[in-house]
Amino acid sequence: MGVRWLARRQPVSTRLALASVGMSVLPDLAHLVPVAFWAAFGSGTAEQLLAYAIASPGNEPPMPHWAMQASHHLHCLLHSAIIAGAVTLALWRWRHRLCLLLAGWWLHIVIDVFTHSAEFYPVPVLYPITYQGFDGIAWNTPWFMVVNYAALLIGWLALRRR
Repeated sequence: MGVRWLARRQPVSTRLALASVGMSVLPDLAHLVPVAFWAAFGSGTAEQLLAYAIASPGNEPPMPHWAMQASHHLHCLLHSAIIAGAVTLALWRWRHRLCLLLAGWWLHIVIDVFTHSAEFYPVPVLYPITYQGFDGIAWNTPWFMVVNYAALLIGWLALRRR
């Protein structure tokens, strides 16, 4: 929705829009790569990869230490405002237009900070300085899911109407 809103104010290529959307899901997909590697080339299975992808905290399937650590650090890196800030500053100096690409990543971090509780994968927004996360509302809280999807629907309908 954000890209569509922006496209009404300035030209946004389809390629850039798709890349921005891709960046918005990257933090939650990239940390699956080490687990997928273990499932494909090690002793892991596709079932264990799926179990990891949908696991609640503490219920992840057993896996090698290296896969768990690599996955954990990728998750922390891609949910860190410090890391995203450093990448944004580096790209800003190189090419301003790429900052729209990073907007999806930033939006993901901001949303996750407030929609993950201390018990349900808190977002380490200041990693690598600290693993400490903000204690927000867990996104899977039933009343919050209703409010969230209703807000998305209202936003989508408002964009469609215009």
